[in-house]
Amino acid sequence: MFATIAILGTGLLGASLMQTVRKNGLARRVVAWSRRAETRARCAGQPWCDAVFDDPADCVRDAELVVVCAPVDKIGETLASAAAGISEGALVTDVGSTKAGVCRASAVALAGVGAAARFVGAHPLAGSEKSGPEHATAELFEGRVCFVTPVAETAAEAQAAVCRFWEAAGMRVSVCSPEEHDRLVARVSHLPHLAAAALSAALGRDPQAEVFAGVAGPGLRDTTRVSGGDPALWRAIAQENRAEIAQALAAFEAELGVFKRALETGDFDLLESELRRAREWREKL
Repeated sequence: MFATIAILGTGLLGASLMQTVRKNGLARRVVAWSRRAETRARCAGQPWCDAVFDDPADCVRDAELVVVCAPVDKIGETLASAAAGISEGALVTDVGSTKAGVCRASAVALAGVGAAARFVGAHPLAGSEKSGPEHATAELFEGRVCFVTPVAETAAEAQAAVCRFWEAAGMRVSVCSPEEHDRLVARVSHLPHLAAAALSAALGRDPQAEVFAGVAGPGLRDTTRVSGGDPALWRAIAQENRAEIAQALAAFEAELGVFKRALETGDFDLLESELRRAREWREKL
């Protein structure tokens, strides 16, 4: 158990993590900072939040563990704002869904305060198309995978401590480099989101778009569900991991081309073969 855990950013992930920490008894005290005053007000007085701060440096003062739950393009900036309050022995991690750039930015932000070697990047694969603390739940992380992404300078003890924390939050931890993480997640998370968004956008441009909304079954709703995510958040993710996402999109585009050619040429043996291949992989998933 930690004496104090500080959460920087109290959106869906941050607020859910606070609830998880309280439910699982991972800290005696859980404190928070959020960029927006209205979000801070929502957390103040909640049973899973002991204190809310206006300044990130004040929030992290005396915390044994700091978890940055800001958007990926704001993690370095948030840590830089908090750095003056971070104790030299504090453990620092994050929840960003890209890792190579975040790990570099975090090292820069924490240089000079003695905490750089204690930063260990993490990405809990948990979330929803919904956002904000009002949708938070203590069960969000249960049974999900969490990537932990040490770099060459990462202290072994710090890596082990971060792994233990996420496991105690109910997650299955997988350790890899930041670069390997970004390659994997571009294909299992970022590509599915953009594919769903492309489908939604294409249907939305169709002259009968309004009709589709009234007759669509659960298949379309399930396929496009994640496209309801925050566009600004996904813009930041795409900017941070654009090279890997572009490669994943190219492979997906090539596969769509196979389906299109099969239809254009009437090669339904090819179409069935691709559908069979897809079903076999989906069954393994």
